[in-house]
Amino acid sequence: MPQVQRAQHYALGEDLEQRYGAVRTLSEALVAPLSDADATIQSMEDASPAKWHLAHTTWFWETFLLRDHAAGYRLYNDDWPFVFNSYYEAEGERIARFSRGMLSRPTLEEILGWRAHVDAAMEPLFDREELAPLIELGLSHEQQHQELLLTDIKHALFQNPLGVAMWDGAPEQATTREQGWHSHPGGVARIGHQSDGFAFDNEGPAHRVLLEPFALASRLVTNAEWDAFIADGGYATASLWLSDGWAWVRENGIAAPLYWREGEHFTHSGWQERDPQAPVTHISYFEADAFATWAGNRLPTEFEWEAIARGQEGEAAAHDPHGGNQLDGAAPPLPSGSEGLFGDCWQFTRSAYLPYPRFQPAAGAVGEYNGKFMSGQFVLKGASCATARGHSRASYRNFFYPHQRWQFTGLRLAKDI
Repeated sequence: MPQVQRAQHYALGEDLEQRYGAVRTLSEALVAPLSDADATIQSMEDASPAKWHLAHTTWFWETFLLRDHAAGYRLYNDDWPFVFNSYYEAEGERIARFSRGMLSRPTLEEILGWRAHVDAAMEPLFDREELAPLIELGLSHEQQHQELLLTDIKHALFQNPLGVAMWDGAPEQATTREQGWHSHPGGVARIGHQSDGFAFDNEGPAHRVLLEPFALASRLVTNAEWDAFIADGGYATASLWLSDGWAWVRENGIAAPLYWREGEHFTHSGWQERDPQAPVTHISYFEADAFATWAGNRLPTEFEWEAIARGQEGEAAAHDPHGGNQLDGAAPPLPSGSEGLFGDCWQFTRSAYLPYPRFQPAAGAVGEYNGKFMSGQFVLKGASCATARGHSRASYRNFFYPHQRWQFTGLRLAKDI
């Protein structure tokens, strides 16, 4: 997932420290229902153990803030950077990604102790203005891993034939909404991060794009509509699929979204009856594109999606950090069919994940955060029910490979007008 774009304004002192505390507290609240065994397992190479996420985010703070900027700071454990570095080549060797689930030690309790140690050591750094951009990056980085923690543990628990639940409780039913369209006349649109606040480096530089007239659906595709796609032979009709997608379907026996079985789907609260009016999610780019073709429409470009997101609220921000149905506290995430563009599931676009004009990655190890992944992936816009509240904006660019679907991914149709 998505490095800090150069911005002009950052909160300092008490505000930054309070936000740091809130983010770190939420990470630990999310693992509270898990045993040490739950937090250790890794179900596939794309996913990581829950306790690894807790440790990796702590490694980030210790490495890029404390080690590099706190005088006299000594690493909590000299061996742990090797196992909790993710992909930063500049930080040296590390264990293979698929081996993270073999880390029975350190224990979850030991990692929580390390987190407390790092949190205490961070306190003197919040008033240092030159560190504010890096701290902002660390907060957004940890919020990203909160979402990954939730989606990764869901995939891990799904492997258990007992249908185990992380949280109790059934979801509320979604509200039925008629399909409408947000039309756009086309023309030159300014795209990318344009405010003084934080953004990742891949959200800029802001630049102009030419849009032809188009419309974007007013709501997400639902489970009921996906059932109709299946009933009409959607997964058995080669003409609907991209060549790579059709090969993926046949090689993997794909016949439904991930986590589906007859009338039910797997959630953080175990197997639940599938709500026909809730947004379909856990689909791949291949599936999203095939459905759009079947429906007689197409996927939007990332620029079309962003133009509508900005246009919905005029000059105001396109997303209210206190709105939507995004994760707010340690509760089971589930798409519920909200009115806006944000908060239910990440929405596939047909835009390849590539650098914007004049893009330059940040200097140093943190420059490896986004730029080196600009190959073979597609951009997703919006946010999901597992996205931390406030961690979304119109310019945000998420990205995944076209076959991946363990994240809360869905689609919103587009058409030419």
